[in-house]
Amino acid sequence: MLIQPIDYFLAFWFAIAAASTLYVGFDQYRNNPEPVVMKWGFILVTLYMGPLGLLLYVLADKEPRPGEHEAFTRPLWKQGVGSTIHCVAGDATGIILAAVITATLGLPMWLDLIVEYLAGFAFGLFIFQSLFMKSMMGGTYWENVRKSFLPEFVSMNFMMAGMAPVMSFLMMGRDMRAMEPTELLFWGVMSIGVIAGFTLAYPANVWLVARKLKHGLMTQRPQAVKPDQETRHAHDGASDMAEEGHAGHTGKAAPAKAQARASHAAHPAQQGGHSSHAAHGSGGHRMETDATTPQIASLSVVSLIALAIGMMAPANWLNLTLSAREVGGAIMPPGMIMDRDTPAAAMRDMAAVDPRLVSFKADPAAQGGAVLEPRIENGVKVFDLEASVIRWSILPGVEVEAFAYNKQVPGPTLRVTQGDRVRINVTNRLPESTTVHWHGLDVPNAMDGPAYVTQKPIEPGETFSYEYTVEQSGTYFYHTHDHVDRQQALGLYGALIIDPKNPADAITADLEYTVQLQEWLKREGLTFPSMPMDGGFPNFFTINGKSYPATETINMKVGQLLKIRFVGSNTTAIHPMHIHGGPFQVVAVDGATLPQTARYTADTVNVGPGQRFDVLWRALRPGKWLLHCHIPHHTTNNNVEEKGGGGLTMVIDVN
Repeated sequence: MLIQPIDYFLAFWFAIAAASTLYVGFDQYRNNPEPVVMKWGFILVTLYMGPLGLLLYVLADKEPRPGEHEAFTRPLWKQGVGSTIHCVAGDATGIILAAVITATLGLPMWLDLIVEYLAGFAFGLFIFQSLFMKSMMGGTYWENVRKSFLPEFVSMNFMMAGMAPVMSFLMMGRDMRAMEPTELLFWGVMSIGVIAGFTLAYPANVWLVARKLKHGLMTQRPQAVKPDQETRHAHDGASDMAEEGHAGHTGKAAPAKAQARASHAAHPAQQGGHSSHAAHGSGGHRMETDATTPQIASLSVVSLIALAIGMMAPANWLNLTLSAREVGGAIMPPGMIMDRDTPAAAMRDMAAVDPRLVSFKADPAAQGGAVLEPRIENGVKVFDLEASVIRWSILPGVEVEAFAYNKQVPGPTLRVTQGDRVRINVTNRLPESTTVHWHGLDVPNAMDGPAYVTQKPIEPGETFSYEYTVEQSGTYFYHTHDHVDRQQALGLYGALIIDPKNPADAITADLEYTVQLQEWLKREGLTFPSMPMDGGFPNFFTINGKSYPATETINMKVGQLLKIRFVGSNTTAIHPMHIHGGPFQVVAVDGATLPQTARYTADTVNVGPGQRFDVLWRALRPGKWLLHCHIPHHTTNNNVEEKGGGGLTMVIDVN
């Protein structure tokens, strides 16, 4: 599922990469006079680098017209491309294979980088060069390993110096789907890493070719020759050596028996008047470098320094102790500050809800907080709650991925009477564990709900039954108590209204309305849990799961009395809730009814997270009277007013 704009770009990129690779493969085998190992070098690099690989092939290696490959590939910059291609094809293949394995095994990022380096170096040296080129290079396998070690070491160091920081910063940036091999983003990061590695390794490869420490591009044409016929080879223009070369290899060229299958450059003039001859008794061709020992040593040291910087520098900004198993797939909110000390748990808690986990899309007009009728079993009132991931509309055109009870936000209202025996069966359909806490209620400790404190969390697919006798009355609410900052912020809460056993103790009114407050963070098409920290501040606010102007309207008549139950089901801020059209009387706080002498008149009450206030408001005059939070930003939608308000705003329409 494509859930971010980058996913669509990557899908397009890899489609172009596939087409480019098919073209290069077809043209190499049909038209280009090159050994098989170089054909596969360009094919693999084009697969990794997409159209950039195709561009390199066309500009540096593709024979423009029949018989011109030798002259076309002679310039040093093209020979450097060929040398780098062979290095990248082998090394990148080893690196990518190692990255997939280490991510699957859940190795930390710092160890992942080390394993990738060793795998890339081993694959490039022992397989792509010494093994695949043995028949062309002559000599024994271990002779080729020895001769190839130094140029491969230098080239690999520069390549990994380019790839390592790219992989570190992009994989462990905001969108850590890049750590998962099952995601397009992982392969996109690998592609960018290969491009960076190629770029950094290219200058060193040009120097290695110029100093005859490595071979570059080559030409191989089938041709019948006499046993004693000399075979000519095209190398780069800087060395004017007519050697049969290949990217990433040094030492001996093709053995004598291979000369019967290949001819490089039909005319000595195409090679600056030079030609090469078989080294008697060696079965191949030798290439003598003019590089001095200090030059080679200096280049090797610089490559090691570059490698060290590329491998270790990211640890100053990133927590490289984390693995794909811990944070892979998480997408962090914009503006979140992540550093080398940020723990995996913090990243998981702040991560966006994966839209692919949504199991239900609510109707845009659906309302939350509907009263849930219980069934009676042996005198016990039984309620069933199911927590799942849904898509919920808070405004026309604005939807959030929410954690919800019974497919609604807020969850259903549970209304019981003081003295009732209740049982609440909670089934977890979330991708993570959860629990339920009965906020403010006096219940047996085993029924209280804090994860790992009073109970084992309810794992995905499990059901847990909470059972207790209700001994209090008033306004309460229930909410998750496992990763509360994440799950409650995403919608796992609901009202719990307990009527007094003695009806005379009830505070009655003509109408009653429950106001459950909530904050949301919706950015870049994703829903994040809102939190009072960098990157976590909310930009949408809801009353009973809706933002104004989608909030409900309370319809009344002049003289009627309205009872409002304010519930601080939110997790981030204190909301000063204010009603226009006259003051109200505060009659209950946190579920406890205030005695007559303690009740007070106000027009604003500060509702903090977890608090509840019952207030009585009488409609004195006709008109549309606002009920809203008195923090102006909380009455906007993504900092924009709509129809005179937004967020924590609703209308009381008095006729």
